[in-house]
Amino acid sequence: MTATICVVGTDATMVYDAVHNVIAHALADLDPSFALQDFTAKDVTSSGGESVTPKVLEALNTPPFLVEKRVVVLRDAQSLLANEVAALIEWIGDPAPQVHFVIAVVGTKAHKLVKAAGEVVEVNVGSRSAERISFVESKFGEYRVGIDHDTAQKVADQVGDDVARVDALARTLSSIYGTAPLHFGHIEPYLGDAGDVPEWDLTDAIDGGDATKAIVVARRMLDSKGRAGLQIVNMLQRHYLRMARLEGSGVRGGDDAAALLGIRGFPATKALQMSQRLGTERIASAVHWIANADVALKGGVHFGGKDLNTDMDVTELTVIEILVARLAKMTQGARRR
Repeated sequence: MTATICVVGTDATMVYDAVHNVIAHALADLDPSFALQDFTAKDVTSSGGESVTPKVLEALNTPPFLVEKRVVVLRDAQSLLANEVAALIEWIGDPAPQVHFVIAVVGTKAHKLVKAAGEVVEVNVGSRSAERISFVESKFGEYRVGIDHDTAQKVADQVGDDVARVDALARTLSSIYGTAPLHFGHIEPYLGDAGDVPEWDLTDAIDGGDATKAIVVARRMLDSKGRAGLQIVNMLQRHYLRMARLEGSGVRGGDDAAALLGIRGFPATKALQMSQRLGTERIASAVHWIANADVALKGGVHFGGKDLNTDMDVTELTVIEILVARLAKMTQGARRR
């Protein structure tokens, strides 16, 4: 183990789950009461807004007592001031013997402490299906919970973007089943509700002309309570208004499209390609349908109350399913031009 390990990620739950495991590995069989000192940069118990950094530095420079090594932990390091970060980086450059420093940063790898650390544990997970499946497999493997690829895929599908709960799930299963091979039937009772999915799962299905998949994804968004119907409408409105801005603008390349829309190159290129494929009339129809759906969800139509089995708003579900199906079918027709 290197002298300094930094755990970094944009989700606080995932960062601190990883920190828990890093600490356990660092301590091994040592007594935490002698070997561990744990600090939080945003310590609400400190009086008068007193900086925690002097205490951290004192701990870092104190030799181990009655144990072979000491582990010093600093959580929420992203909230430290520049001079505090500089003082810690100075220690990292010349660490005390047999002292290990674990830093937790909720943020990006651009943080100076992340760059200074000897080892970095990044816990961010991409939103693509393959990345979520890989994360589930690695996290279950970390706790020696035996699952096959198909089971990992089902778990990833269920949690969706809510991957922060995978660590707790794997820990729970490990405590119940140990290392015994598990099938999805063993895991399903502990999974909880379906998690949300990223917006491009829906826009990709629509842009690909796959009405069935678009309906499945839209229903998943509503079922997970991750997005209300109006949020889906706003998301689709933004998607097609980008195409509308590009249509007839004279823009021909991804870089120019990104500059015009003020977004990153890849989504800008996709928007440009779709605007060229659909053309003015189809884009105008899409914007019109989306506007009608917005009015419908604000009281323009009523198809019934909540479904007694799913607790889903029937009007909301119907409006959204019709909208995404029409948009996908329109794109499917454009592909055959």
